[in-house]
Amino acid sequence: MDILMNGVGLVLNFETILVILAASLFGIFVGAVPGLTATMAVALLVPLTFYMDTIPAIAAIVTTSAMAIFAGDIPGTYLNIPGTPASAAYVGESYALAKKGRAREALGINLVCSVFGGIFGTIVLIVVAQSLAEVALQFSAFEYFWLAVLGLSCSIFISVGSRTKAFLSLLFGILLSTVGLDMMSGAPRFTFGVPDLMAGINFIPVMIGMFALNELMSYYGSKSEKKQITIVDNDSVFHHVPGYIKRYWRNMVRGSSIGTLIGALPGAGADIAAWISYGVGKGRSKESAKYGTGNIEGIVDASSANNSGISGAWVPALVFGIPGDSITAIVIGVLYMKGMNPGPTIFMDGSGLIYALFMVFILANLMMLPIGYMAIRLSKFFILTPSRVLMPIILCFCIVGAFAINNSVVDIWLMLIVGFVAYVLAVNDFPMAPAILGLVLGSVVENNFMSAMLRTGGDLTSFFARPISAGLGIAVILLWCSPLLIKAYRYQQHKSGRAY
Repeated sequence: MDILMNGVGLVLNFETILVILAASLFGIFVGAVPGLTATMAVALLVPLTFYMDTIPAIAAIVTTSAMAIFAGDIPGTYLNIPGTPASAAYVGESYALAKKGRAREALGINLVCSVFGGIFGTIVLIVVAQSLAEVALQFSAFEYFWLAVLGLSCSIFISVGSRTKAFLSLLFGILLSTVGLDMMSGAPRFTFGVPDLMAGINFIPVMIGMFALNELMSYYGSKSEKKQITIVDNDSVFHHVPGYIKRYWRNMVRGSSIGTLIGALPGAGADIAAWISYGVGKGRSKESAKYGTGNIEGIVDASSANNSGISGAWVPALVFGIPGDSITAIVIGVLYMKGMNPGPTIFMDGSGLIYALFMVFILANLMMLPIGYMAIRLSKFFILTPSRVLMPIILCFCIVGAFAINNSVVDIWLMLIVGFVAYVLAVNDFPMAPAILGLVLGSVVENNFMSAMLRTGGDLTSFFARPISAGLGIAVILLWCSPLLIKAYRYQQHKSGRAY
């Protein structure tokens, strides 16, 4: 009980509440402006979190990401331009409803489903994380090695688009993780005589470059913005919501469950969760023919999934230190910056930190309701804000943020180089999630592998000597072989069909 009260005290104070409120407004604004994404919003926040205590810093990130994911629905509804990738799955439905004069009605059900999905995912996080943490305490270097390899493998197999490009993106991230002193020999690797690189690549400038600078370059590399709202929106925000909840509550539960499950897979994230939930909903709907014409059912399925996916991504991040998506990868970087190691010990520190974190999730999602309502009423102000005014300001934030962490010019160059490489990769359809997972997990794989080798005298069979380690190892090998197994199964099915 004392630990719980400590957690309550960490959240219910003036500083944390003020940070949550400010982060809510920031997240809504960034998410609602086309071209600015939730990940970019979080990346821009990181330098500020350096000056905050741990709980306000994490509260700022959690609140900003949740608000930005919802706010991405606003330009999607009015302009048919999703504010964040997580809104892309159902933007066609929202825009079709808006053209019928039902824009606020669509955003109203979006908002309620986002809140429901976020709280659902948080409850799952609270129930599951504690139990998993007790299991994770039994893990040694063997289990952590396989778990990290499983996370890296998932980031390739789950990634949207070419797996070869996802693999190359992963190698880029792993290459970055090898910079610095070798843990065994102490020899410098890829430091080019720069003392600032001896301790390895700093996460924060890389993430600012990868997610903020990259998108800024993409904006200037695209066609000029043309925003003109022709939508009429005199309808009510919440008038029809109770009826839709009564009719589609199963869709909300299903979408939230899918979102939480997909979000917990390393490298998946809210956007993949939304697409899968939308696809499952369409496949099971009795009115699938109405999908694409402004169907509320499609919005309910996908918007429940994308916010629950955010909470789901925290399960592997908190329990194992394995990021579920790019946002939790940034959070892990922030926790390291605060001198904390994400993993099962975070549940046992006795400071109430974990309960404070759960409370932050619930508060952030509850505050989404009134702030989201105001955002819907002020939608036109947000989406008509000219991005050409915001982008130079964002560039200044990127440079100052990268420099402020260590007061190092090297970090600015690092941000610029990584941002340029990320831009080149992005315009050629290389996914970014594998790269960031490679950066975070590359050193985890290396350190645990070398530690296990030292302990066993180089015996590779020891990776299959313990039950959980063997189970994880077999899961990884099956995942690697899955394309061949699927192809062999389909060939066999085809052969059997021809025989009949």
